[in-house]
Amino acid sequence: MDGYRSGFACFVGRPNAGKSTLTNALVGTKVAITSSKPQTTRHTIRGIVHREDGQLVLVDTPGLHRPRTLLGQRLNDLVRETWSEVDVVGFCVPADQKVGPGDKFIAAELAKIAKRTPVIGIVTKTDLASQQQVAEQLLALQNVMEFADLIPVSAQEGYQVDRLADLVLGKLPEGPALYPDGELTDEPELTLVAELIREAALEGVRDELPHSIAVIVEEMLPREGRDDLVDIHANVFVERPSQKAIILGHRGERLKQVGINSRRQIEKLLGTRVYLDLHIKIAKDWQRDPKQLRRLGF
Repeated sequence: MDGYRSGFACFVGRPNAGKSTLTNALVGTKVAITSSKPQTTRHTIRGIVHREDGQLVLVDTPGLHRPRTLLGQRLNDLVRETWSEVDVVGFCVPADQKVGPGDKFIAAELAKIAKRTPVIGIVTKTDLASQQQVAEQLLALQNVMEFADLIPVSAQEGYQVDRLADLVLGKLPEGPALYPDGELTDEPELTLVAELIREAALEGVRDELPHSIAVIVEEMLPREGRDDLVDIHANVFVERPSQKAIILGHRGERLKQVGINSRRQIEKLLGTRVYLDLHIKIAKDWQRDPKQLRRLGF
């Protein structure tokens, strides 16, 4: 196909800069978990955007941050590794928060790759800011580093999401589609199911808990003799008994709600009814233990 472009792009930024929401908006469906808690993305989930003029494969990365644990260090390594392998990088900064030291730290890192990889500055969450705030943020971002392009967007309202896709696509190399038409992600369903359970577990817990939650799907099989029901058995791991009590809630009510919320999303993902069996387990200080990190998929 003449002029058809295809390639990889990733969004980077501080934790909670709106990267996952933007990925989901571009793909048109949920492929990355979102949460009001920072640092929720742990896997680089690929979302695939299909267009007549090209195919854009989005790699969603964790937020770059100052690591306090071995897990944090591994997440940062994952971000830098991803940057070095994509064709375009989008640097996300929320419209409603001033450009801070964290943004400048990321910009300094990105400046090292900007000569060989185009970096687009993206002011996200414009729905949470006034027009003047957005204009000021664009100016502030211009002073941080030199961008190949600069654009304000709102993933929530769909403002300029298509325009952003145009910009990114225009910077990809010419070439054939990398994935079959209709495919939206190359993440295994098990990983997506585990992430949806973790997202539900994250909602409403205290600020210190998100980093301590990991989910492993032990088994996912169609119910014997039924083609309309899938049995899923999963373990939610935390680091301490006190955290187990938080997730469990009074008389197990909280865990029950986690099951209801995640099952709704999983059924949407799999297109079938689901029986979800959830258990909470303690893996003491797993974020700092290399052996446990490996077992939990990091």
